[in-house]
Amino acid sequence: MTIYPTTLNASRVMLVLLCEQCRRRTLYPNFSVYFATFCMLAYGIGIIMPCKGSADLLAAMQRILISNCVLLVVLFGPNLPVSESEGISPERCIVWGPGLDPDAVLPVRYFFIQAVSSEGRNLTLSPGKGTFKVKISPLNKEEYIRIHVPPPLDRGDGSFLMRYRLYGSAVEGLKVEILHLDAAVAKSPYVIKGPVYHEYCDCPESDASVWQSVLQCPANEPQILADFQSFPAIDLQHLRQEVPLRFSNRGGLVHYAIVDNKVYRRTLGKYTDFKMFSDEMLLSLTRKVRVPDVEFFINVGDWPLETRTEGALPILSWCGSTDTRDIVLPTYEVTHSTLETMRGVTNDLLSVQGNTGPPWVNKTAQGFFRGRDSREERLHLVSLSKKSPELLDAGITGWFFFRDREKQVGKAPLVGFFDFFKYKYQVNVDGTVAAYRFPYLMLGNSLVLKQDSQYYEHFYGHLKAGAHYLSVRRNLSDLLEKIQWAKENDAEAAEIARAGQAAARDLLQPSRLYCYYHRVLLAYAERQAGRPTQQADMELVPQPDDHTAACTCRREGNKTGSSKNEL
Repeated sequence: MTIYPTTLNASRVMLVLLCEQCRRRTLYPNFSVYFATFCMLAYGIGIIMPCKGSADLLAAMQRILISNCVLLVVLFGPNLPVSESEGISPERCIVWGPGLDPDAVLPVRYFFIQAVSSEGRNLTLSPGKGTFKVKISPLNKEEYIRIHVPPPLDRGDGSFLMRYRLYGSAVEGLKVEILHLDAAVAKSPYVIKGPVYHEYCDCPESDASVWQSVLQCPANEPQILADFQSFPAIDLQHLRQEVPLRFSNRGGLVHYAIVDNKVYRRTLGKYTDFKMFSDEMLLSLTRKVRVPDVEFFINVGDWPLETRTEGALPILSWCGSTDTRDIVLPTYEVTHSTLETMRGVTNDLLSVQGNTGPPWVNKTAQGFFRGRDSREERLHLVSLSKKSPELLDAGITGWFFFRDREKQVGKAPLVGFFDFFKYKYQVNVDGTVAAYRFPYLMLGNSLVLKQDSQYYEHFYGHLKAGAHYLSVRRNLSDLLEKIQWAKENDAEAAEIARAGQAAARDLLQPSRLYCYYHRVLLAYAERQAGRPTQQADMELVPQPDDHTAACTCRREGNKTGSSKNEL
């Protein structure tokens, strides 16, 4: 019998099964049947040639497989489980997360499931996408509530992310059933006592400390502390006069006032359409918790604005830089992604966690980049790719800033974002400012090579080069060298990728996003001198009042008077 190297799917099924049994030093009682089936499949596709003495050879192969699984590991398939589901102990599995707490109101509620073996060990490899089934329903069967409950997302490391979106409030509560092969998982069914409010129910918690405790907000955020060092006191009257004079012609500013938990605004500048992103986040936040009266300016343009070191004005921006004094908020991309998860967007901070491509060993060992021409270094990436295609696959998919160089550089076809993770090394290069793809890349299981930059997002301070990603010089002069290092030090590169992914999973949870926004507004309000007021030319930004917002608020101490009837 001759076995030829191949990666054909028909062989992978049996090889994965056999290798896992080898690793555990146990074989199924009907191992010979499985192996014979594999031989027949293999013979049918021409990877095993027949020979005499098959019975003797079968026994020999059993001994070989038990002692050495190297051949089998090479042939692992990217879409197959690497740990068999029969070894899972449903009662030992672990279930946790804010989606099991009725008071953790988020656009999409979520919780986690950790698969645990019958020996009591957490699985670290995927047991398969269909391992767990989840059903969520109202406790009161007479309550009709639309609940979007997709299958759990397999995160590829033995853990699963379960998401669900409510389109109505469950007055009496919800029942969450989690099953593995029809057996109850952990303490399933979980009873979430009502009321359980949906995203558009205007029912804020009056005690901010209670709300922070429910979401497990961190005690402080280093970036917020650093940003406010330049602003020990904020004179509102001075702010109202100076900001329009200095910045009204710089693109887009929105002047907000939150008074009695209602949002008011006026716009300054020509390009303020992106106010829709700040509007929707402020409205969502004030539906969940009472915000102190506060008056501030948000820059809805790309670049941070305040360059002064003396007499700086506190401007809230979606991106910060080492050259400016703007107070950083989570980007509009991350914010909108969080608000529209499982609805208006397909690539969001939760869905990407279940779409990270093949396991590390099956990824293509190349650097990868696709993007538009929003910075010249991106064009340089393509030149590097052409010179060293074995190390880097880079292409420009859209031309706007450097159209005169399109013929020279070329245009690459679009690639779906989830397909990026077929590659081991993701190259992150700035666009006009910080590349807003960075958080999504960090949530994958590839190694991120990040260009050194003066620009940063709200969470960058928690990450360290060499521990969570690899840094690359601004001019990309060491990029190919870093990719070559990663190829030659595969285990270390994989560990950095895992550490970066773990940090991103924690930092970029939807609950942390809300905590961050609230913490910024709280820190700002504590430094205000003067009374926040609705200016004469400000308009109310209304909460949704159609059928999607229907609910009855039952919080004690709620002062908003929300009493919309449930449908």
